Amino acid sequence: MPTPEDPCAKDKLSLINAGKLTIGTDSPAYPPYFEDDDPSNGKGFESAVAYAVAKNLGFTADEVQWIVVPFNKSYAPGAKDFDFDINQISITPKRAEVVTFSDGYYTVNQAVIALADSPVANATSLAQLQAAKLGAQVGTTSLSYITEFIKPTQEPYVYNDTNDAKTALRNGQIEAIVVDLPTAFYITAVEIPKGKIVGQFPAVDGYEQFGMLFQKDNPLAICVDKVLSGMKDSGELEQITNDWLVGGADAPYFTE
Repeated sequence: MPTPEDPCAKDKLSLINAGKLTIGTDSPAYPPYFEDDDPSNGKGFESAVAYAVAKNLGFTADEVQWIVVPFNKSYAPGAKDFDFDINQISITPKRAEVVTFSDGYYTVNQAVIALADSPVANATSLAQLQAAKLGAQVGTTSLSYITEFIKPTQEPYVYNDTNDAKTALRNGQIEAIVVDLPTAFYITAVEIPKGKIVGQFPAVDGYEQFGMLFQKDNPLAICVDKVLSGMKDSGELEQITNDWLVGGADAPYFTE
């Protein structure tokens, strides 16, 4: 907890709304990162992380307010109407040219989901995915992973959000989708029980650390990094991760 003399003390912070911590995320807000499409209930991994950060900065839950920020808009250049955004935003060099990120709070692997009768349902290698009709949400590192690492022989199908990608998969318009691994576990357990996690990829340097996003050069990021460091050292962040995210031991890794 910051002391009154600390530049990270609550009354020293430069905030969008005085006395409030304004946090952005997209809508819908998906499990397992949020629950019931309600970031303010403290349930889900990123909601829990956000409230823990807020508490360690000196804010009560009542002093946290949420606003809707479309995913692609969050990392666009320009002024922000939030103090930080938390929305499974991977830290990349290109994005960091125009916004500021916190240190990473989660390292995520990408995964492939297909229906059980898909031609790629039993794929074990990258090469076996390259002829498939693959889809992902626009602007995500999942989509970048398809184009830069899987390198399919046909253009991937791009969707406005994950719901649209899941619908296309259910309807047989595509053969597989790429999402982050925790989302893949949720989708196959709850939303598409006829789906399966075909496999996962190791995290790629420069792509797969989620970070909280700030307006470029916002000094609040320095304070959040101090809080995150303390949460890592104390085990608080690990406990939140264990509470909300399923481990990836049961998902096989693709070979080259």
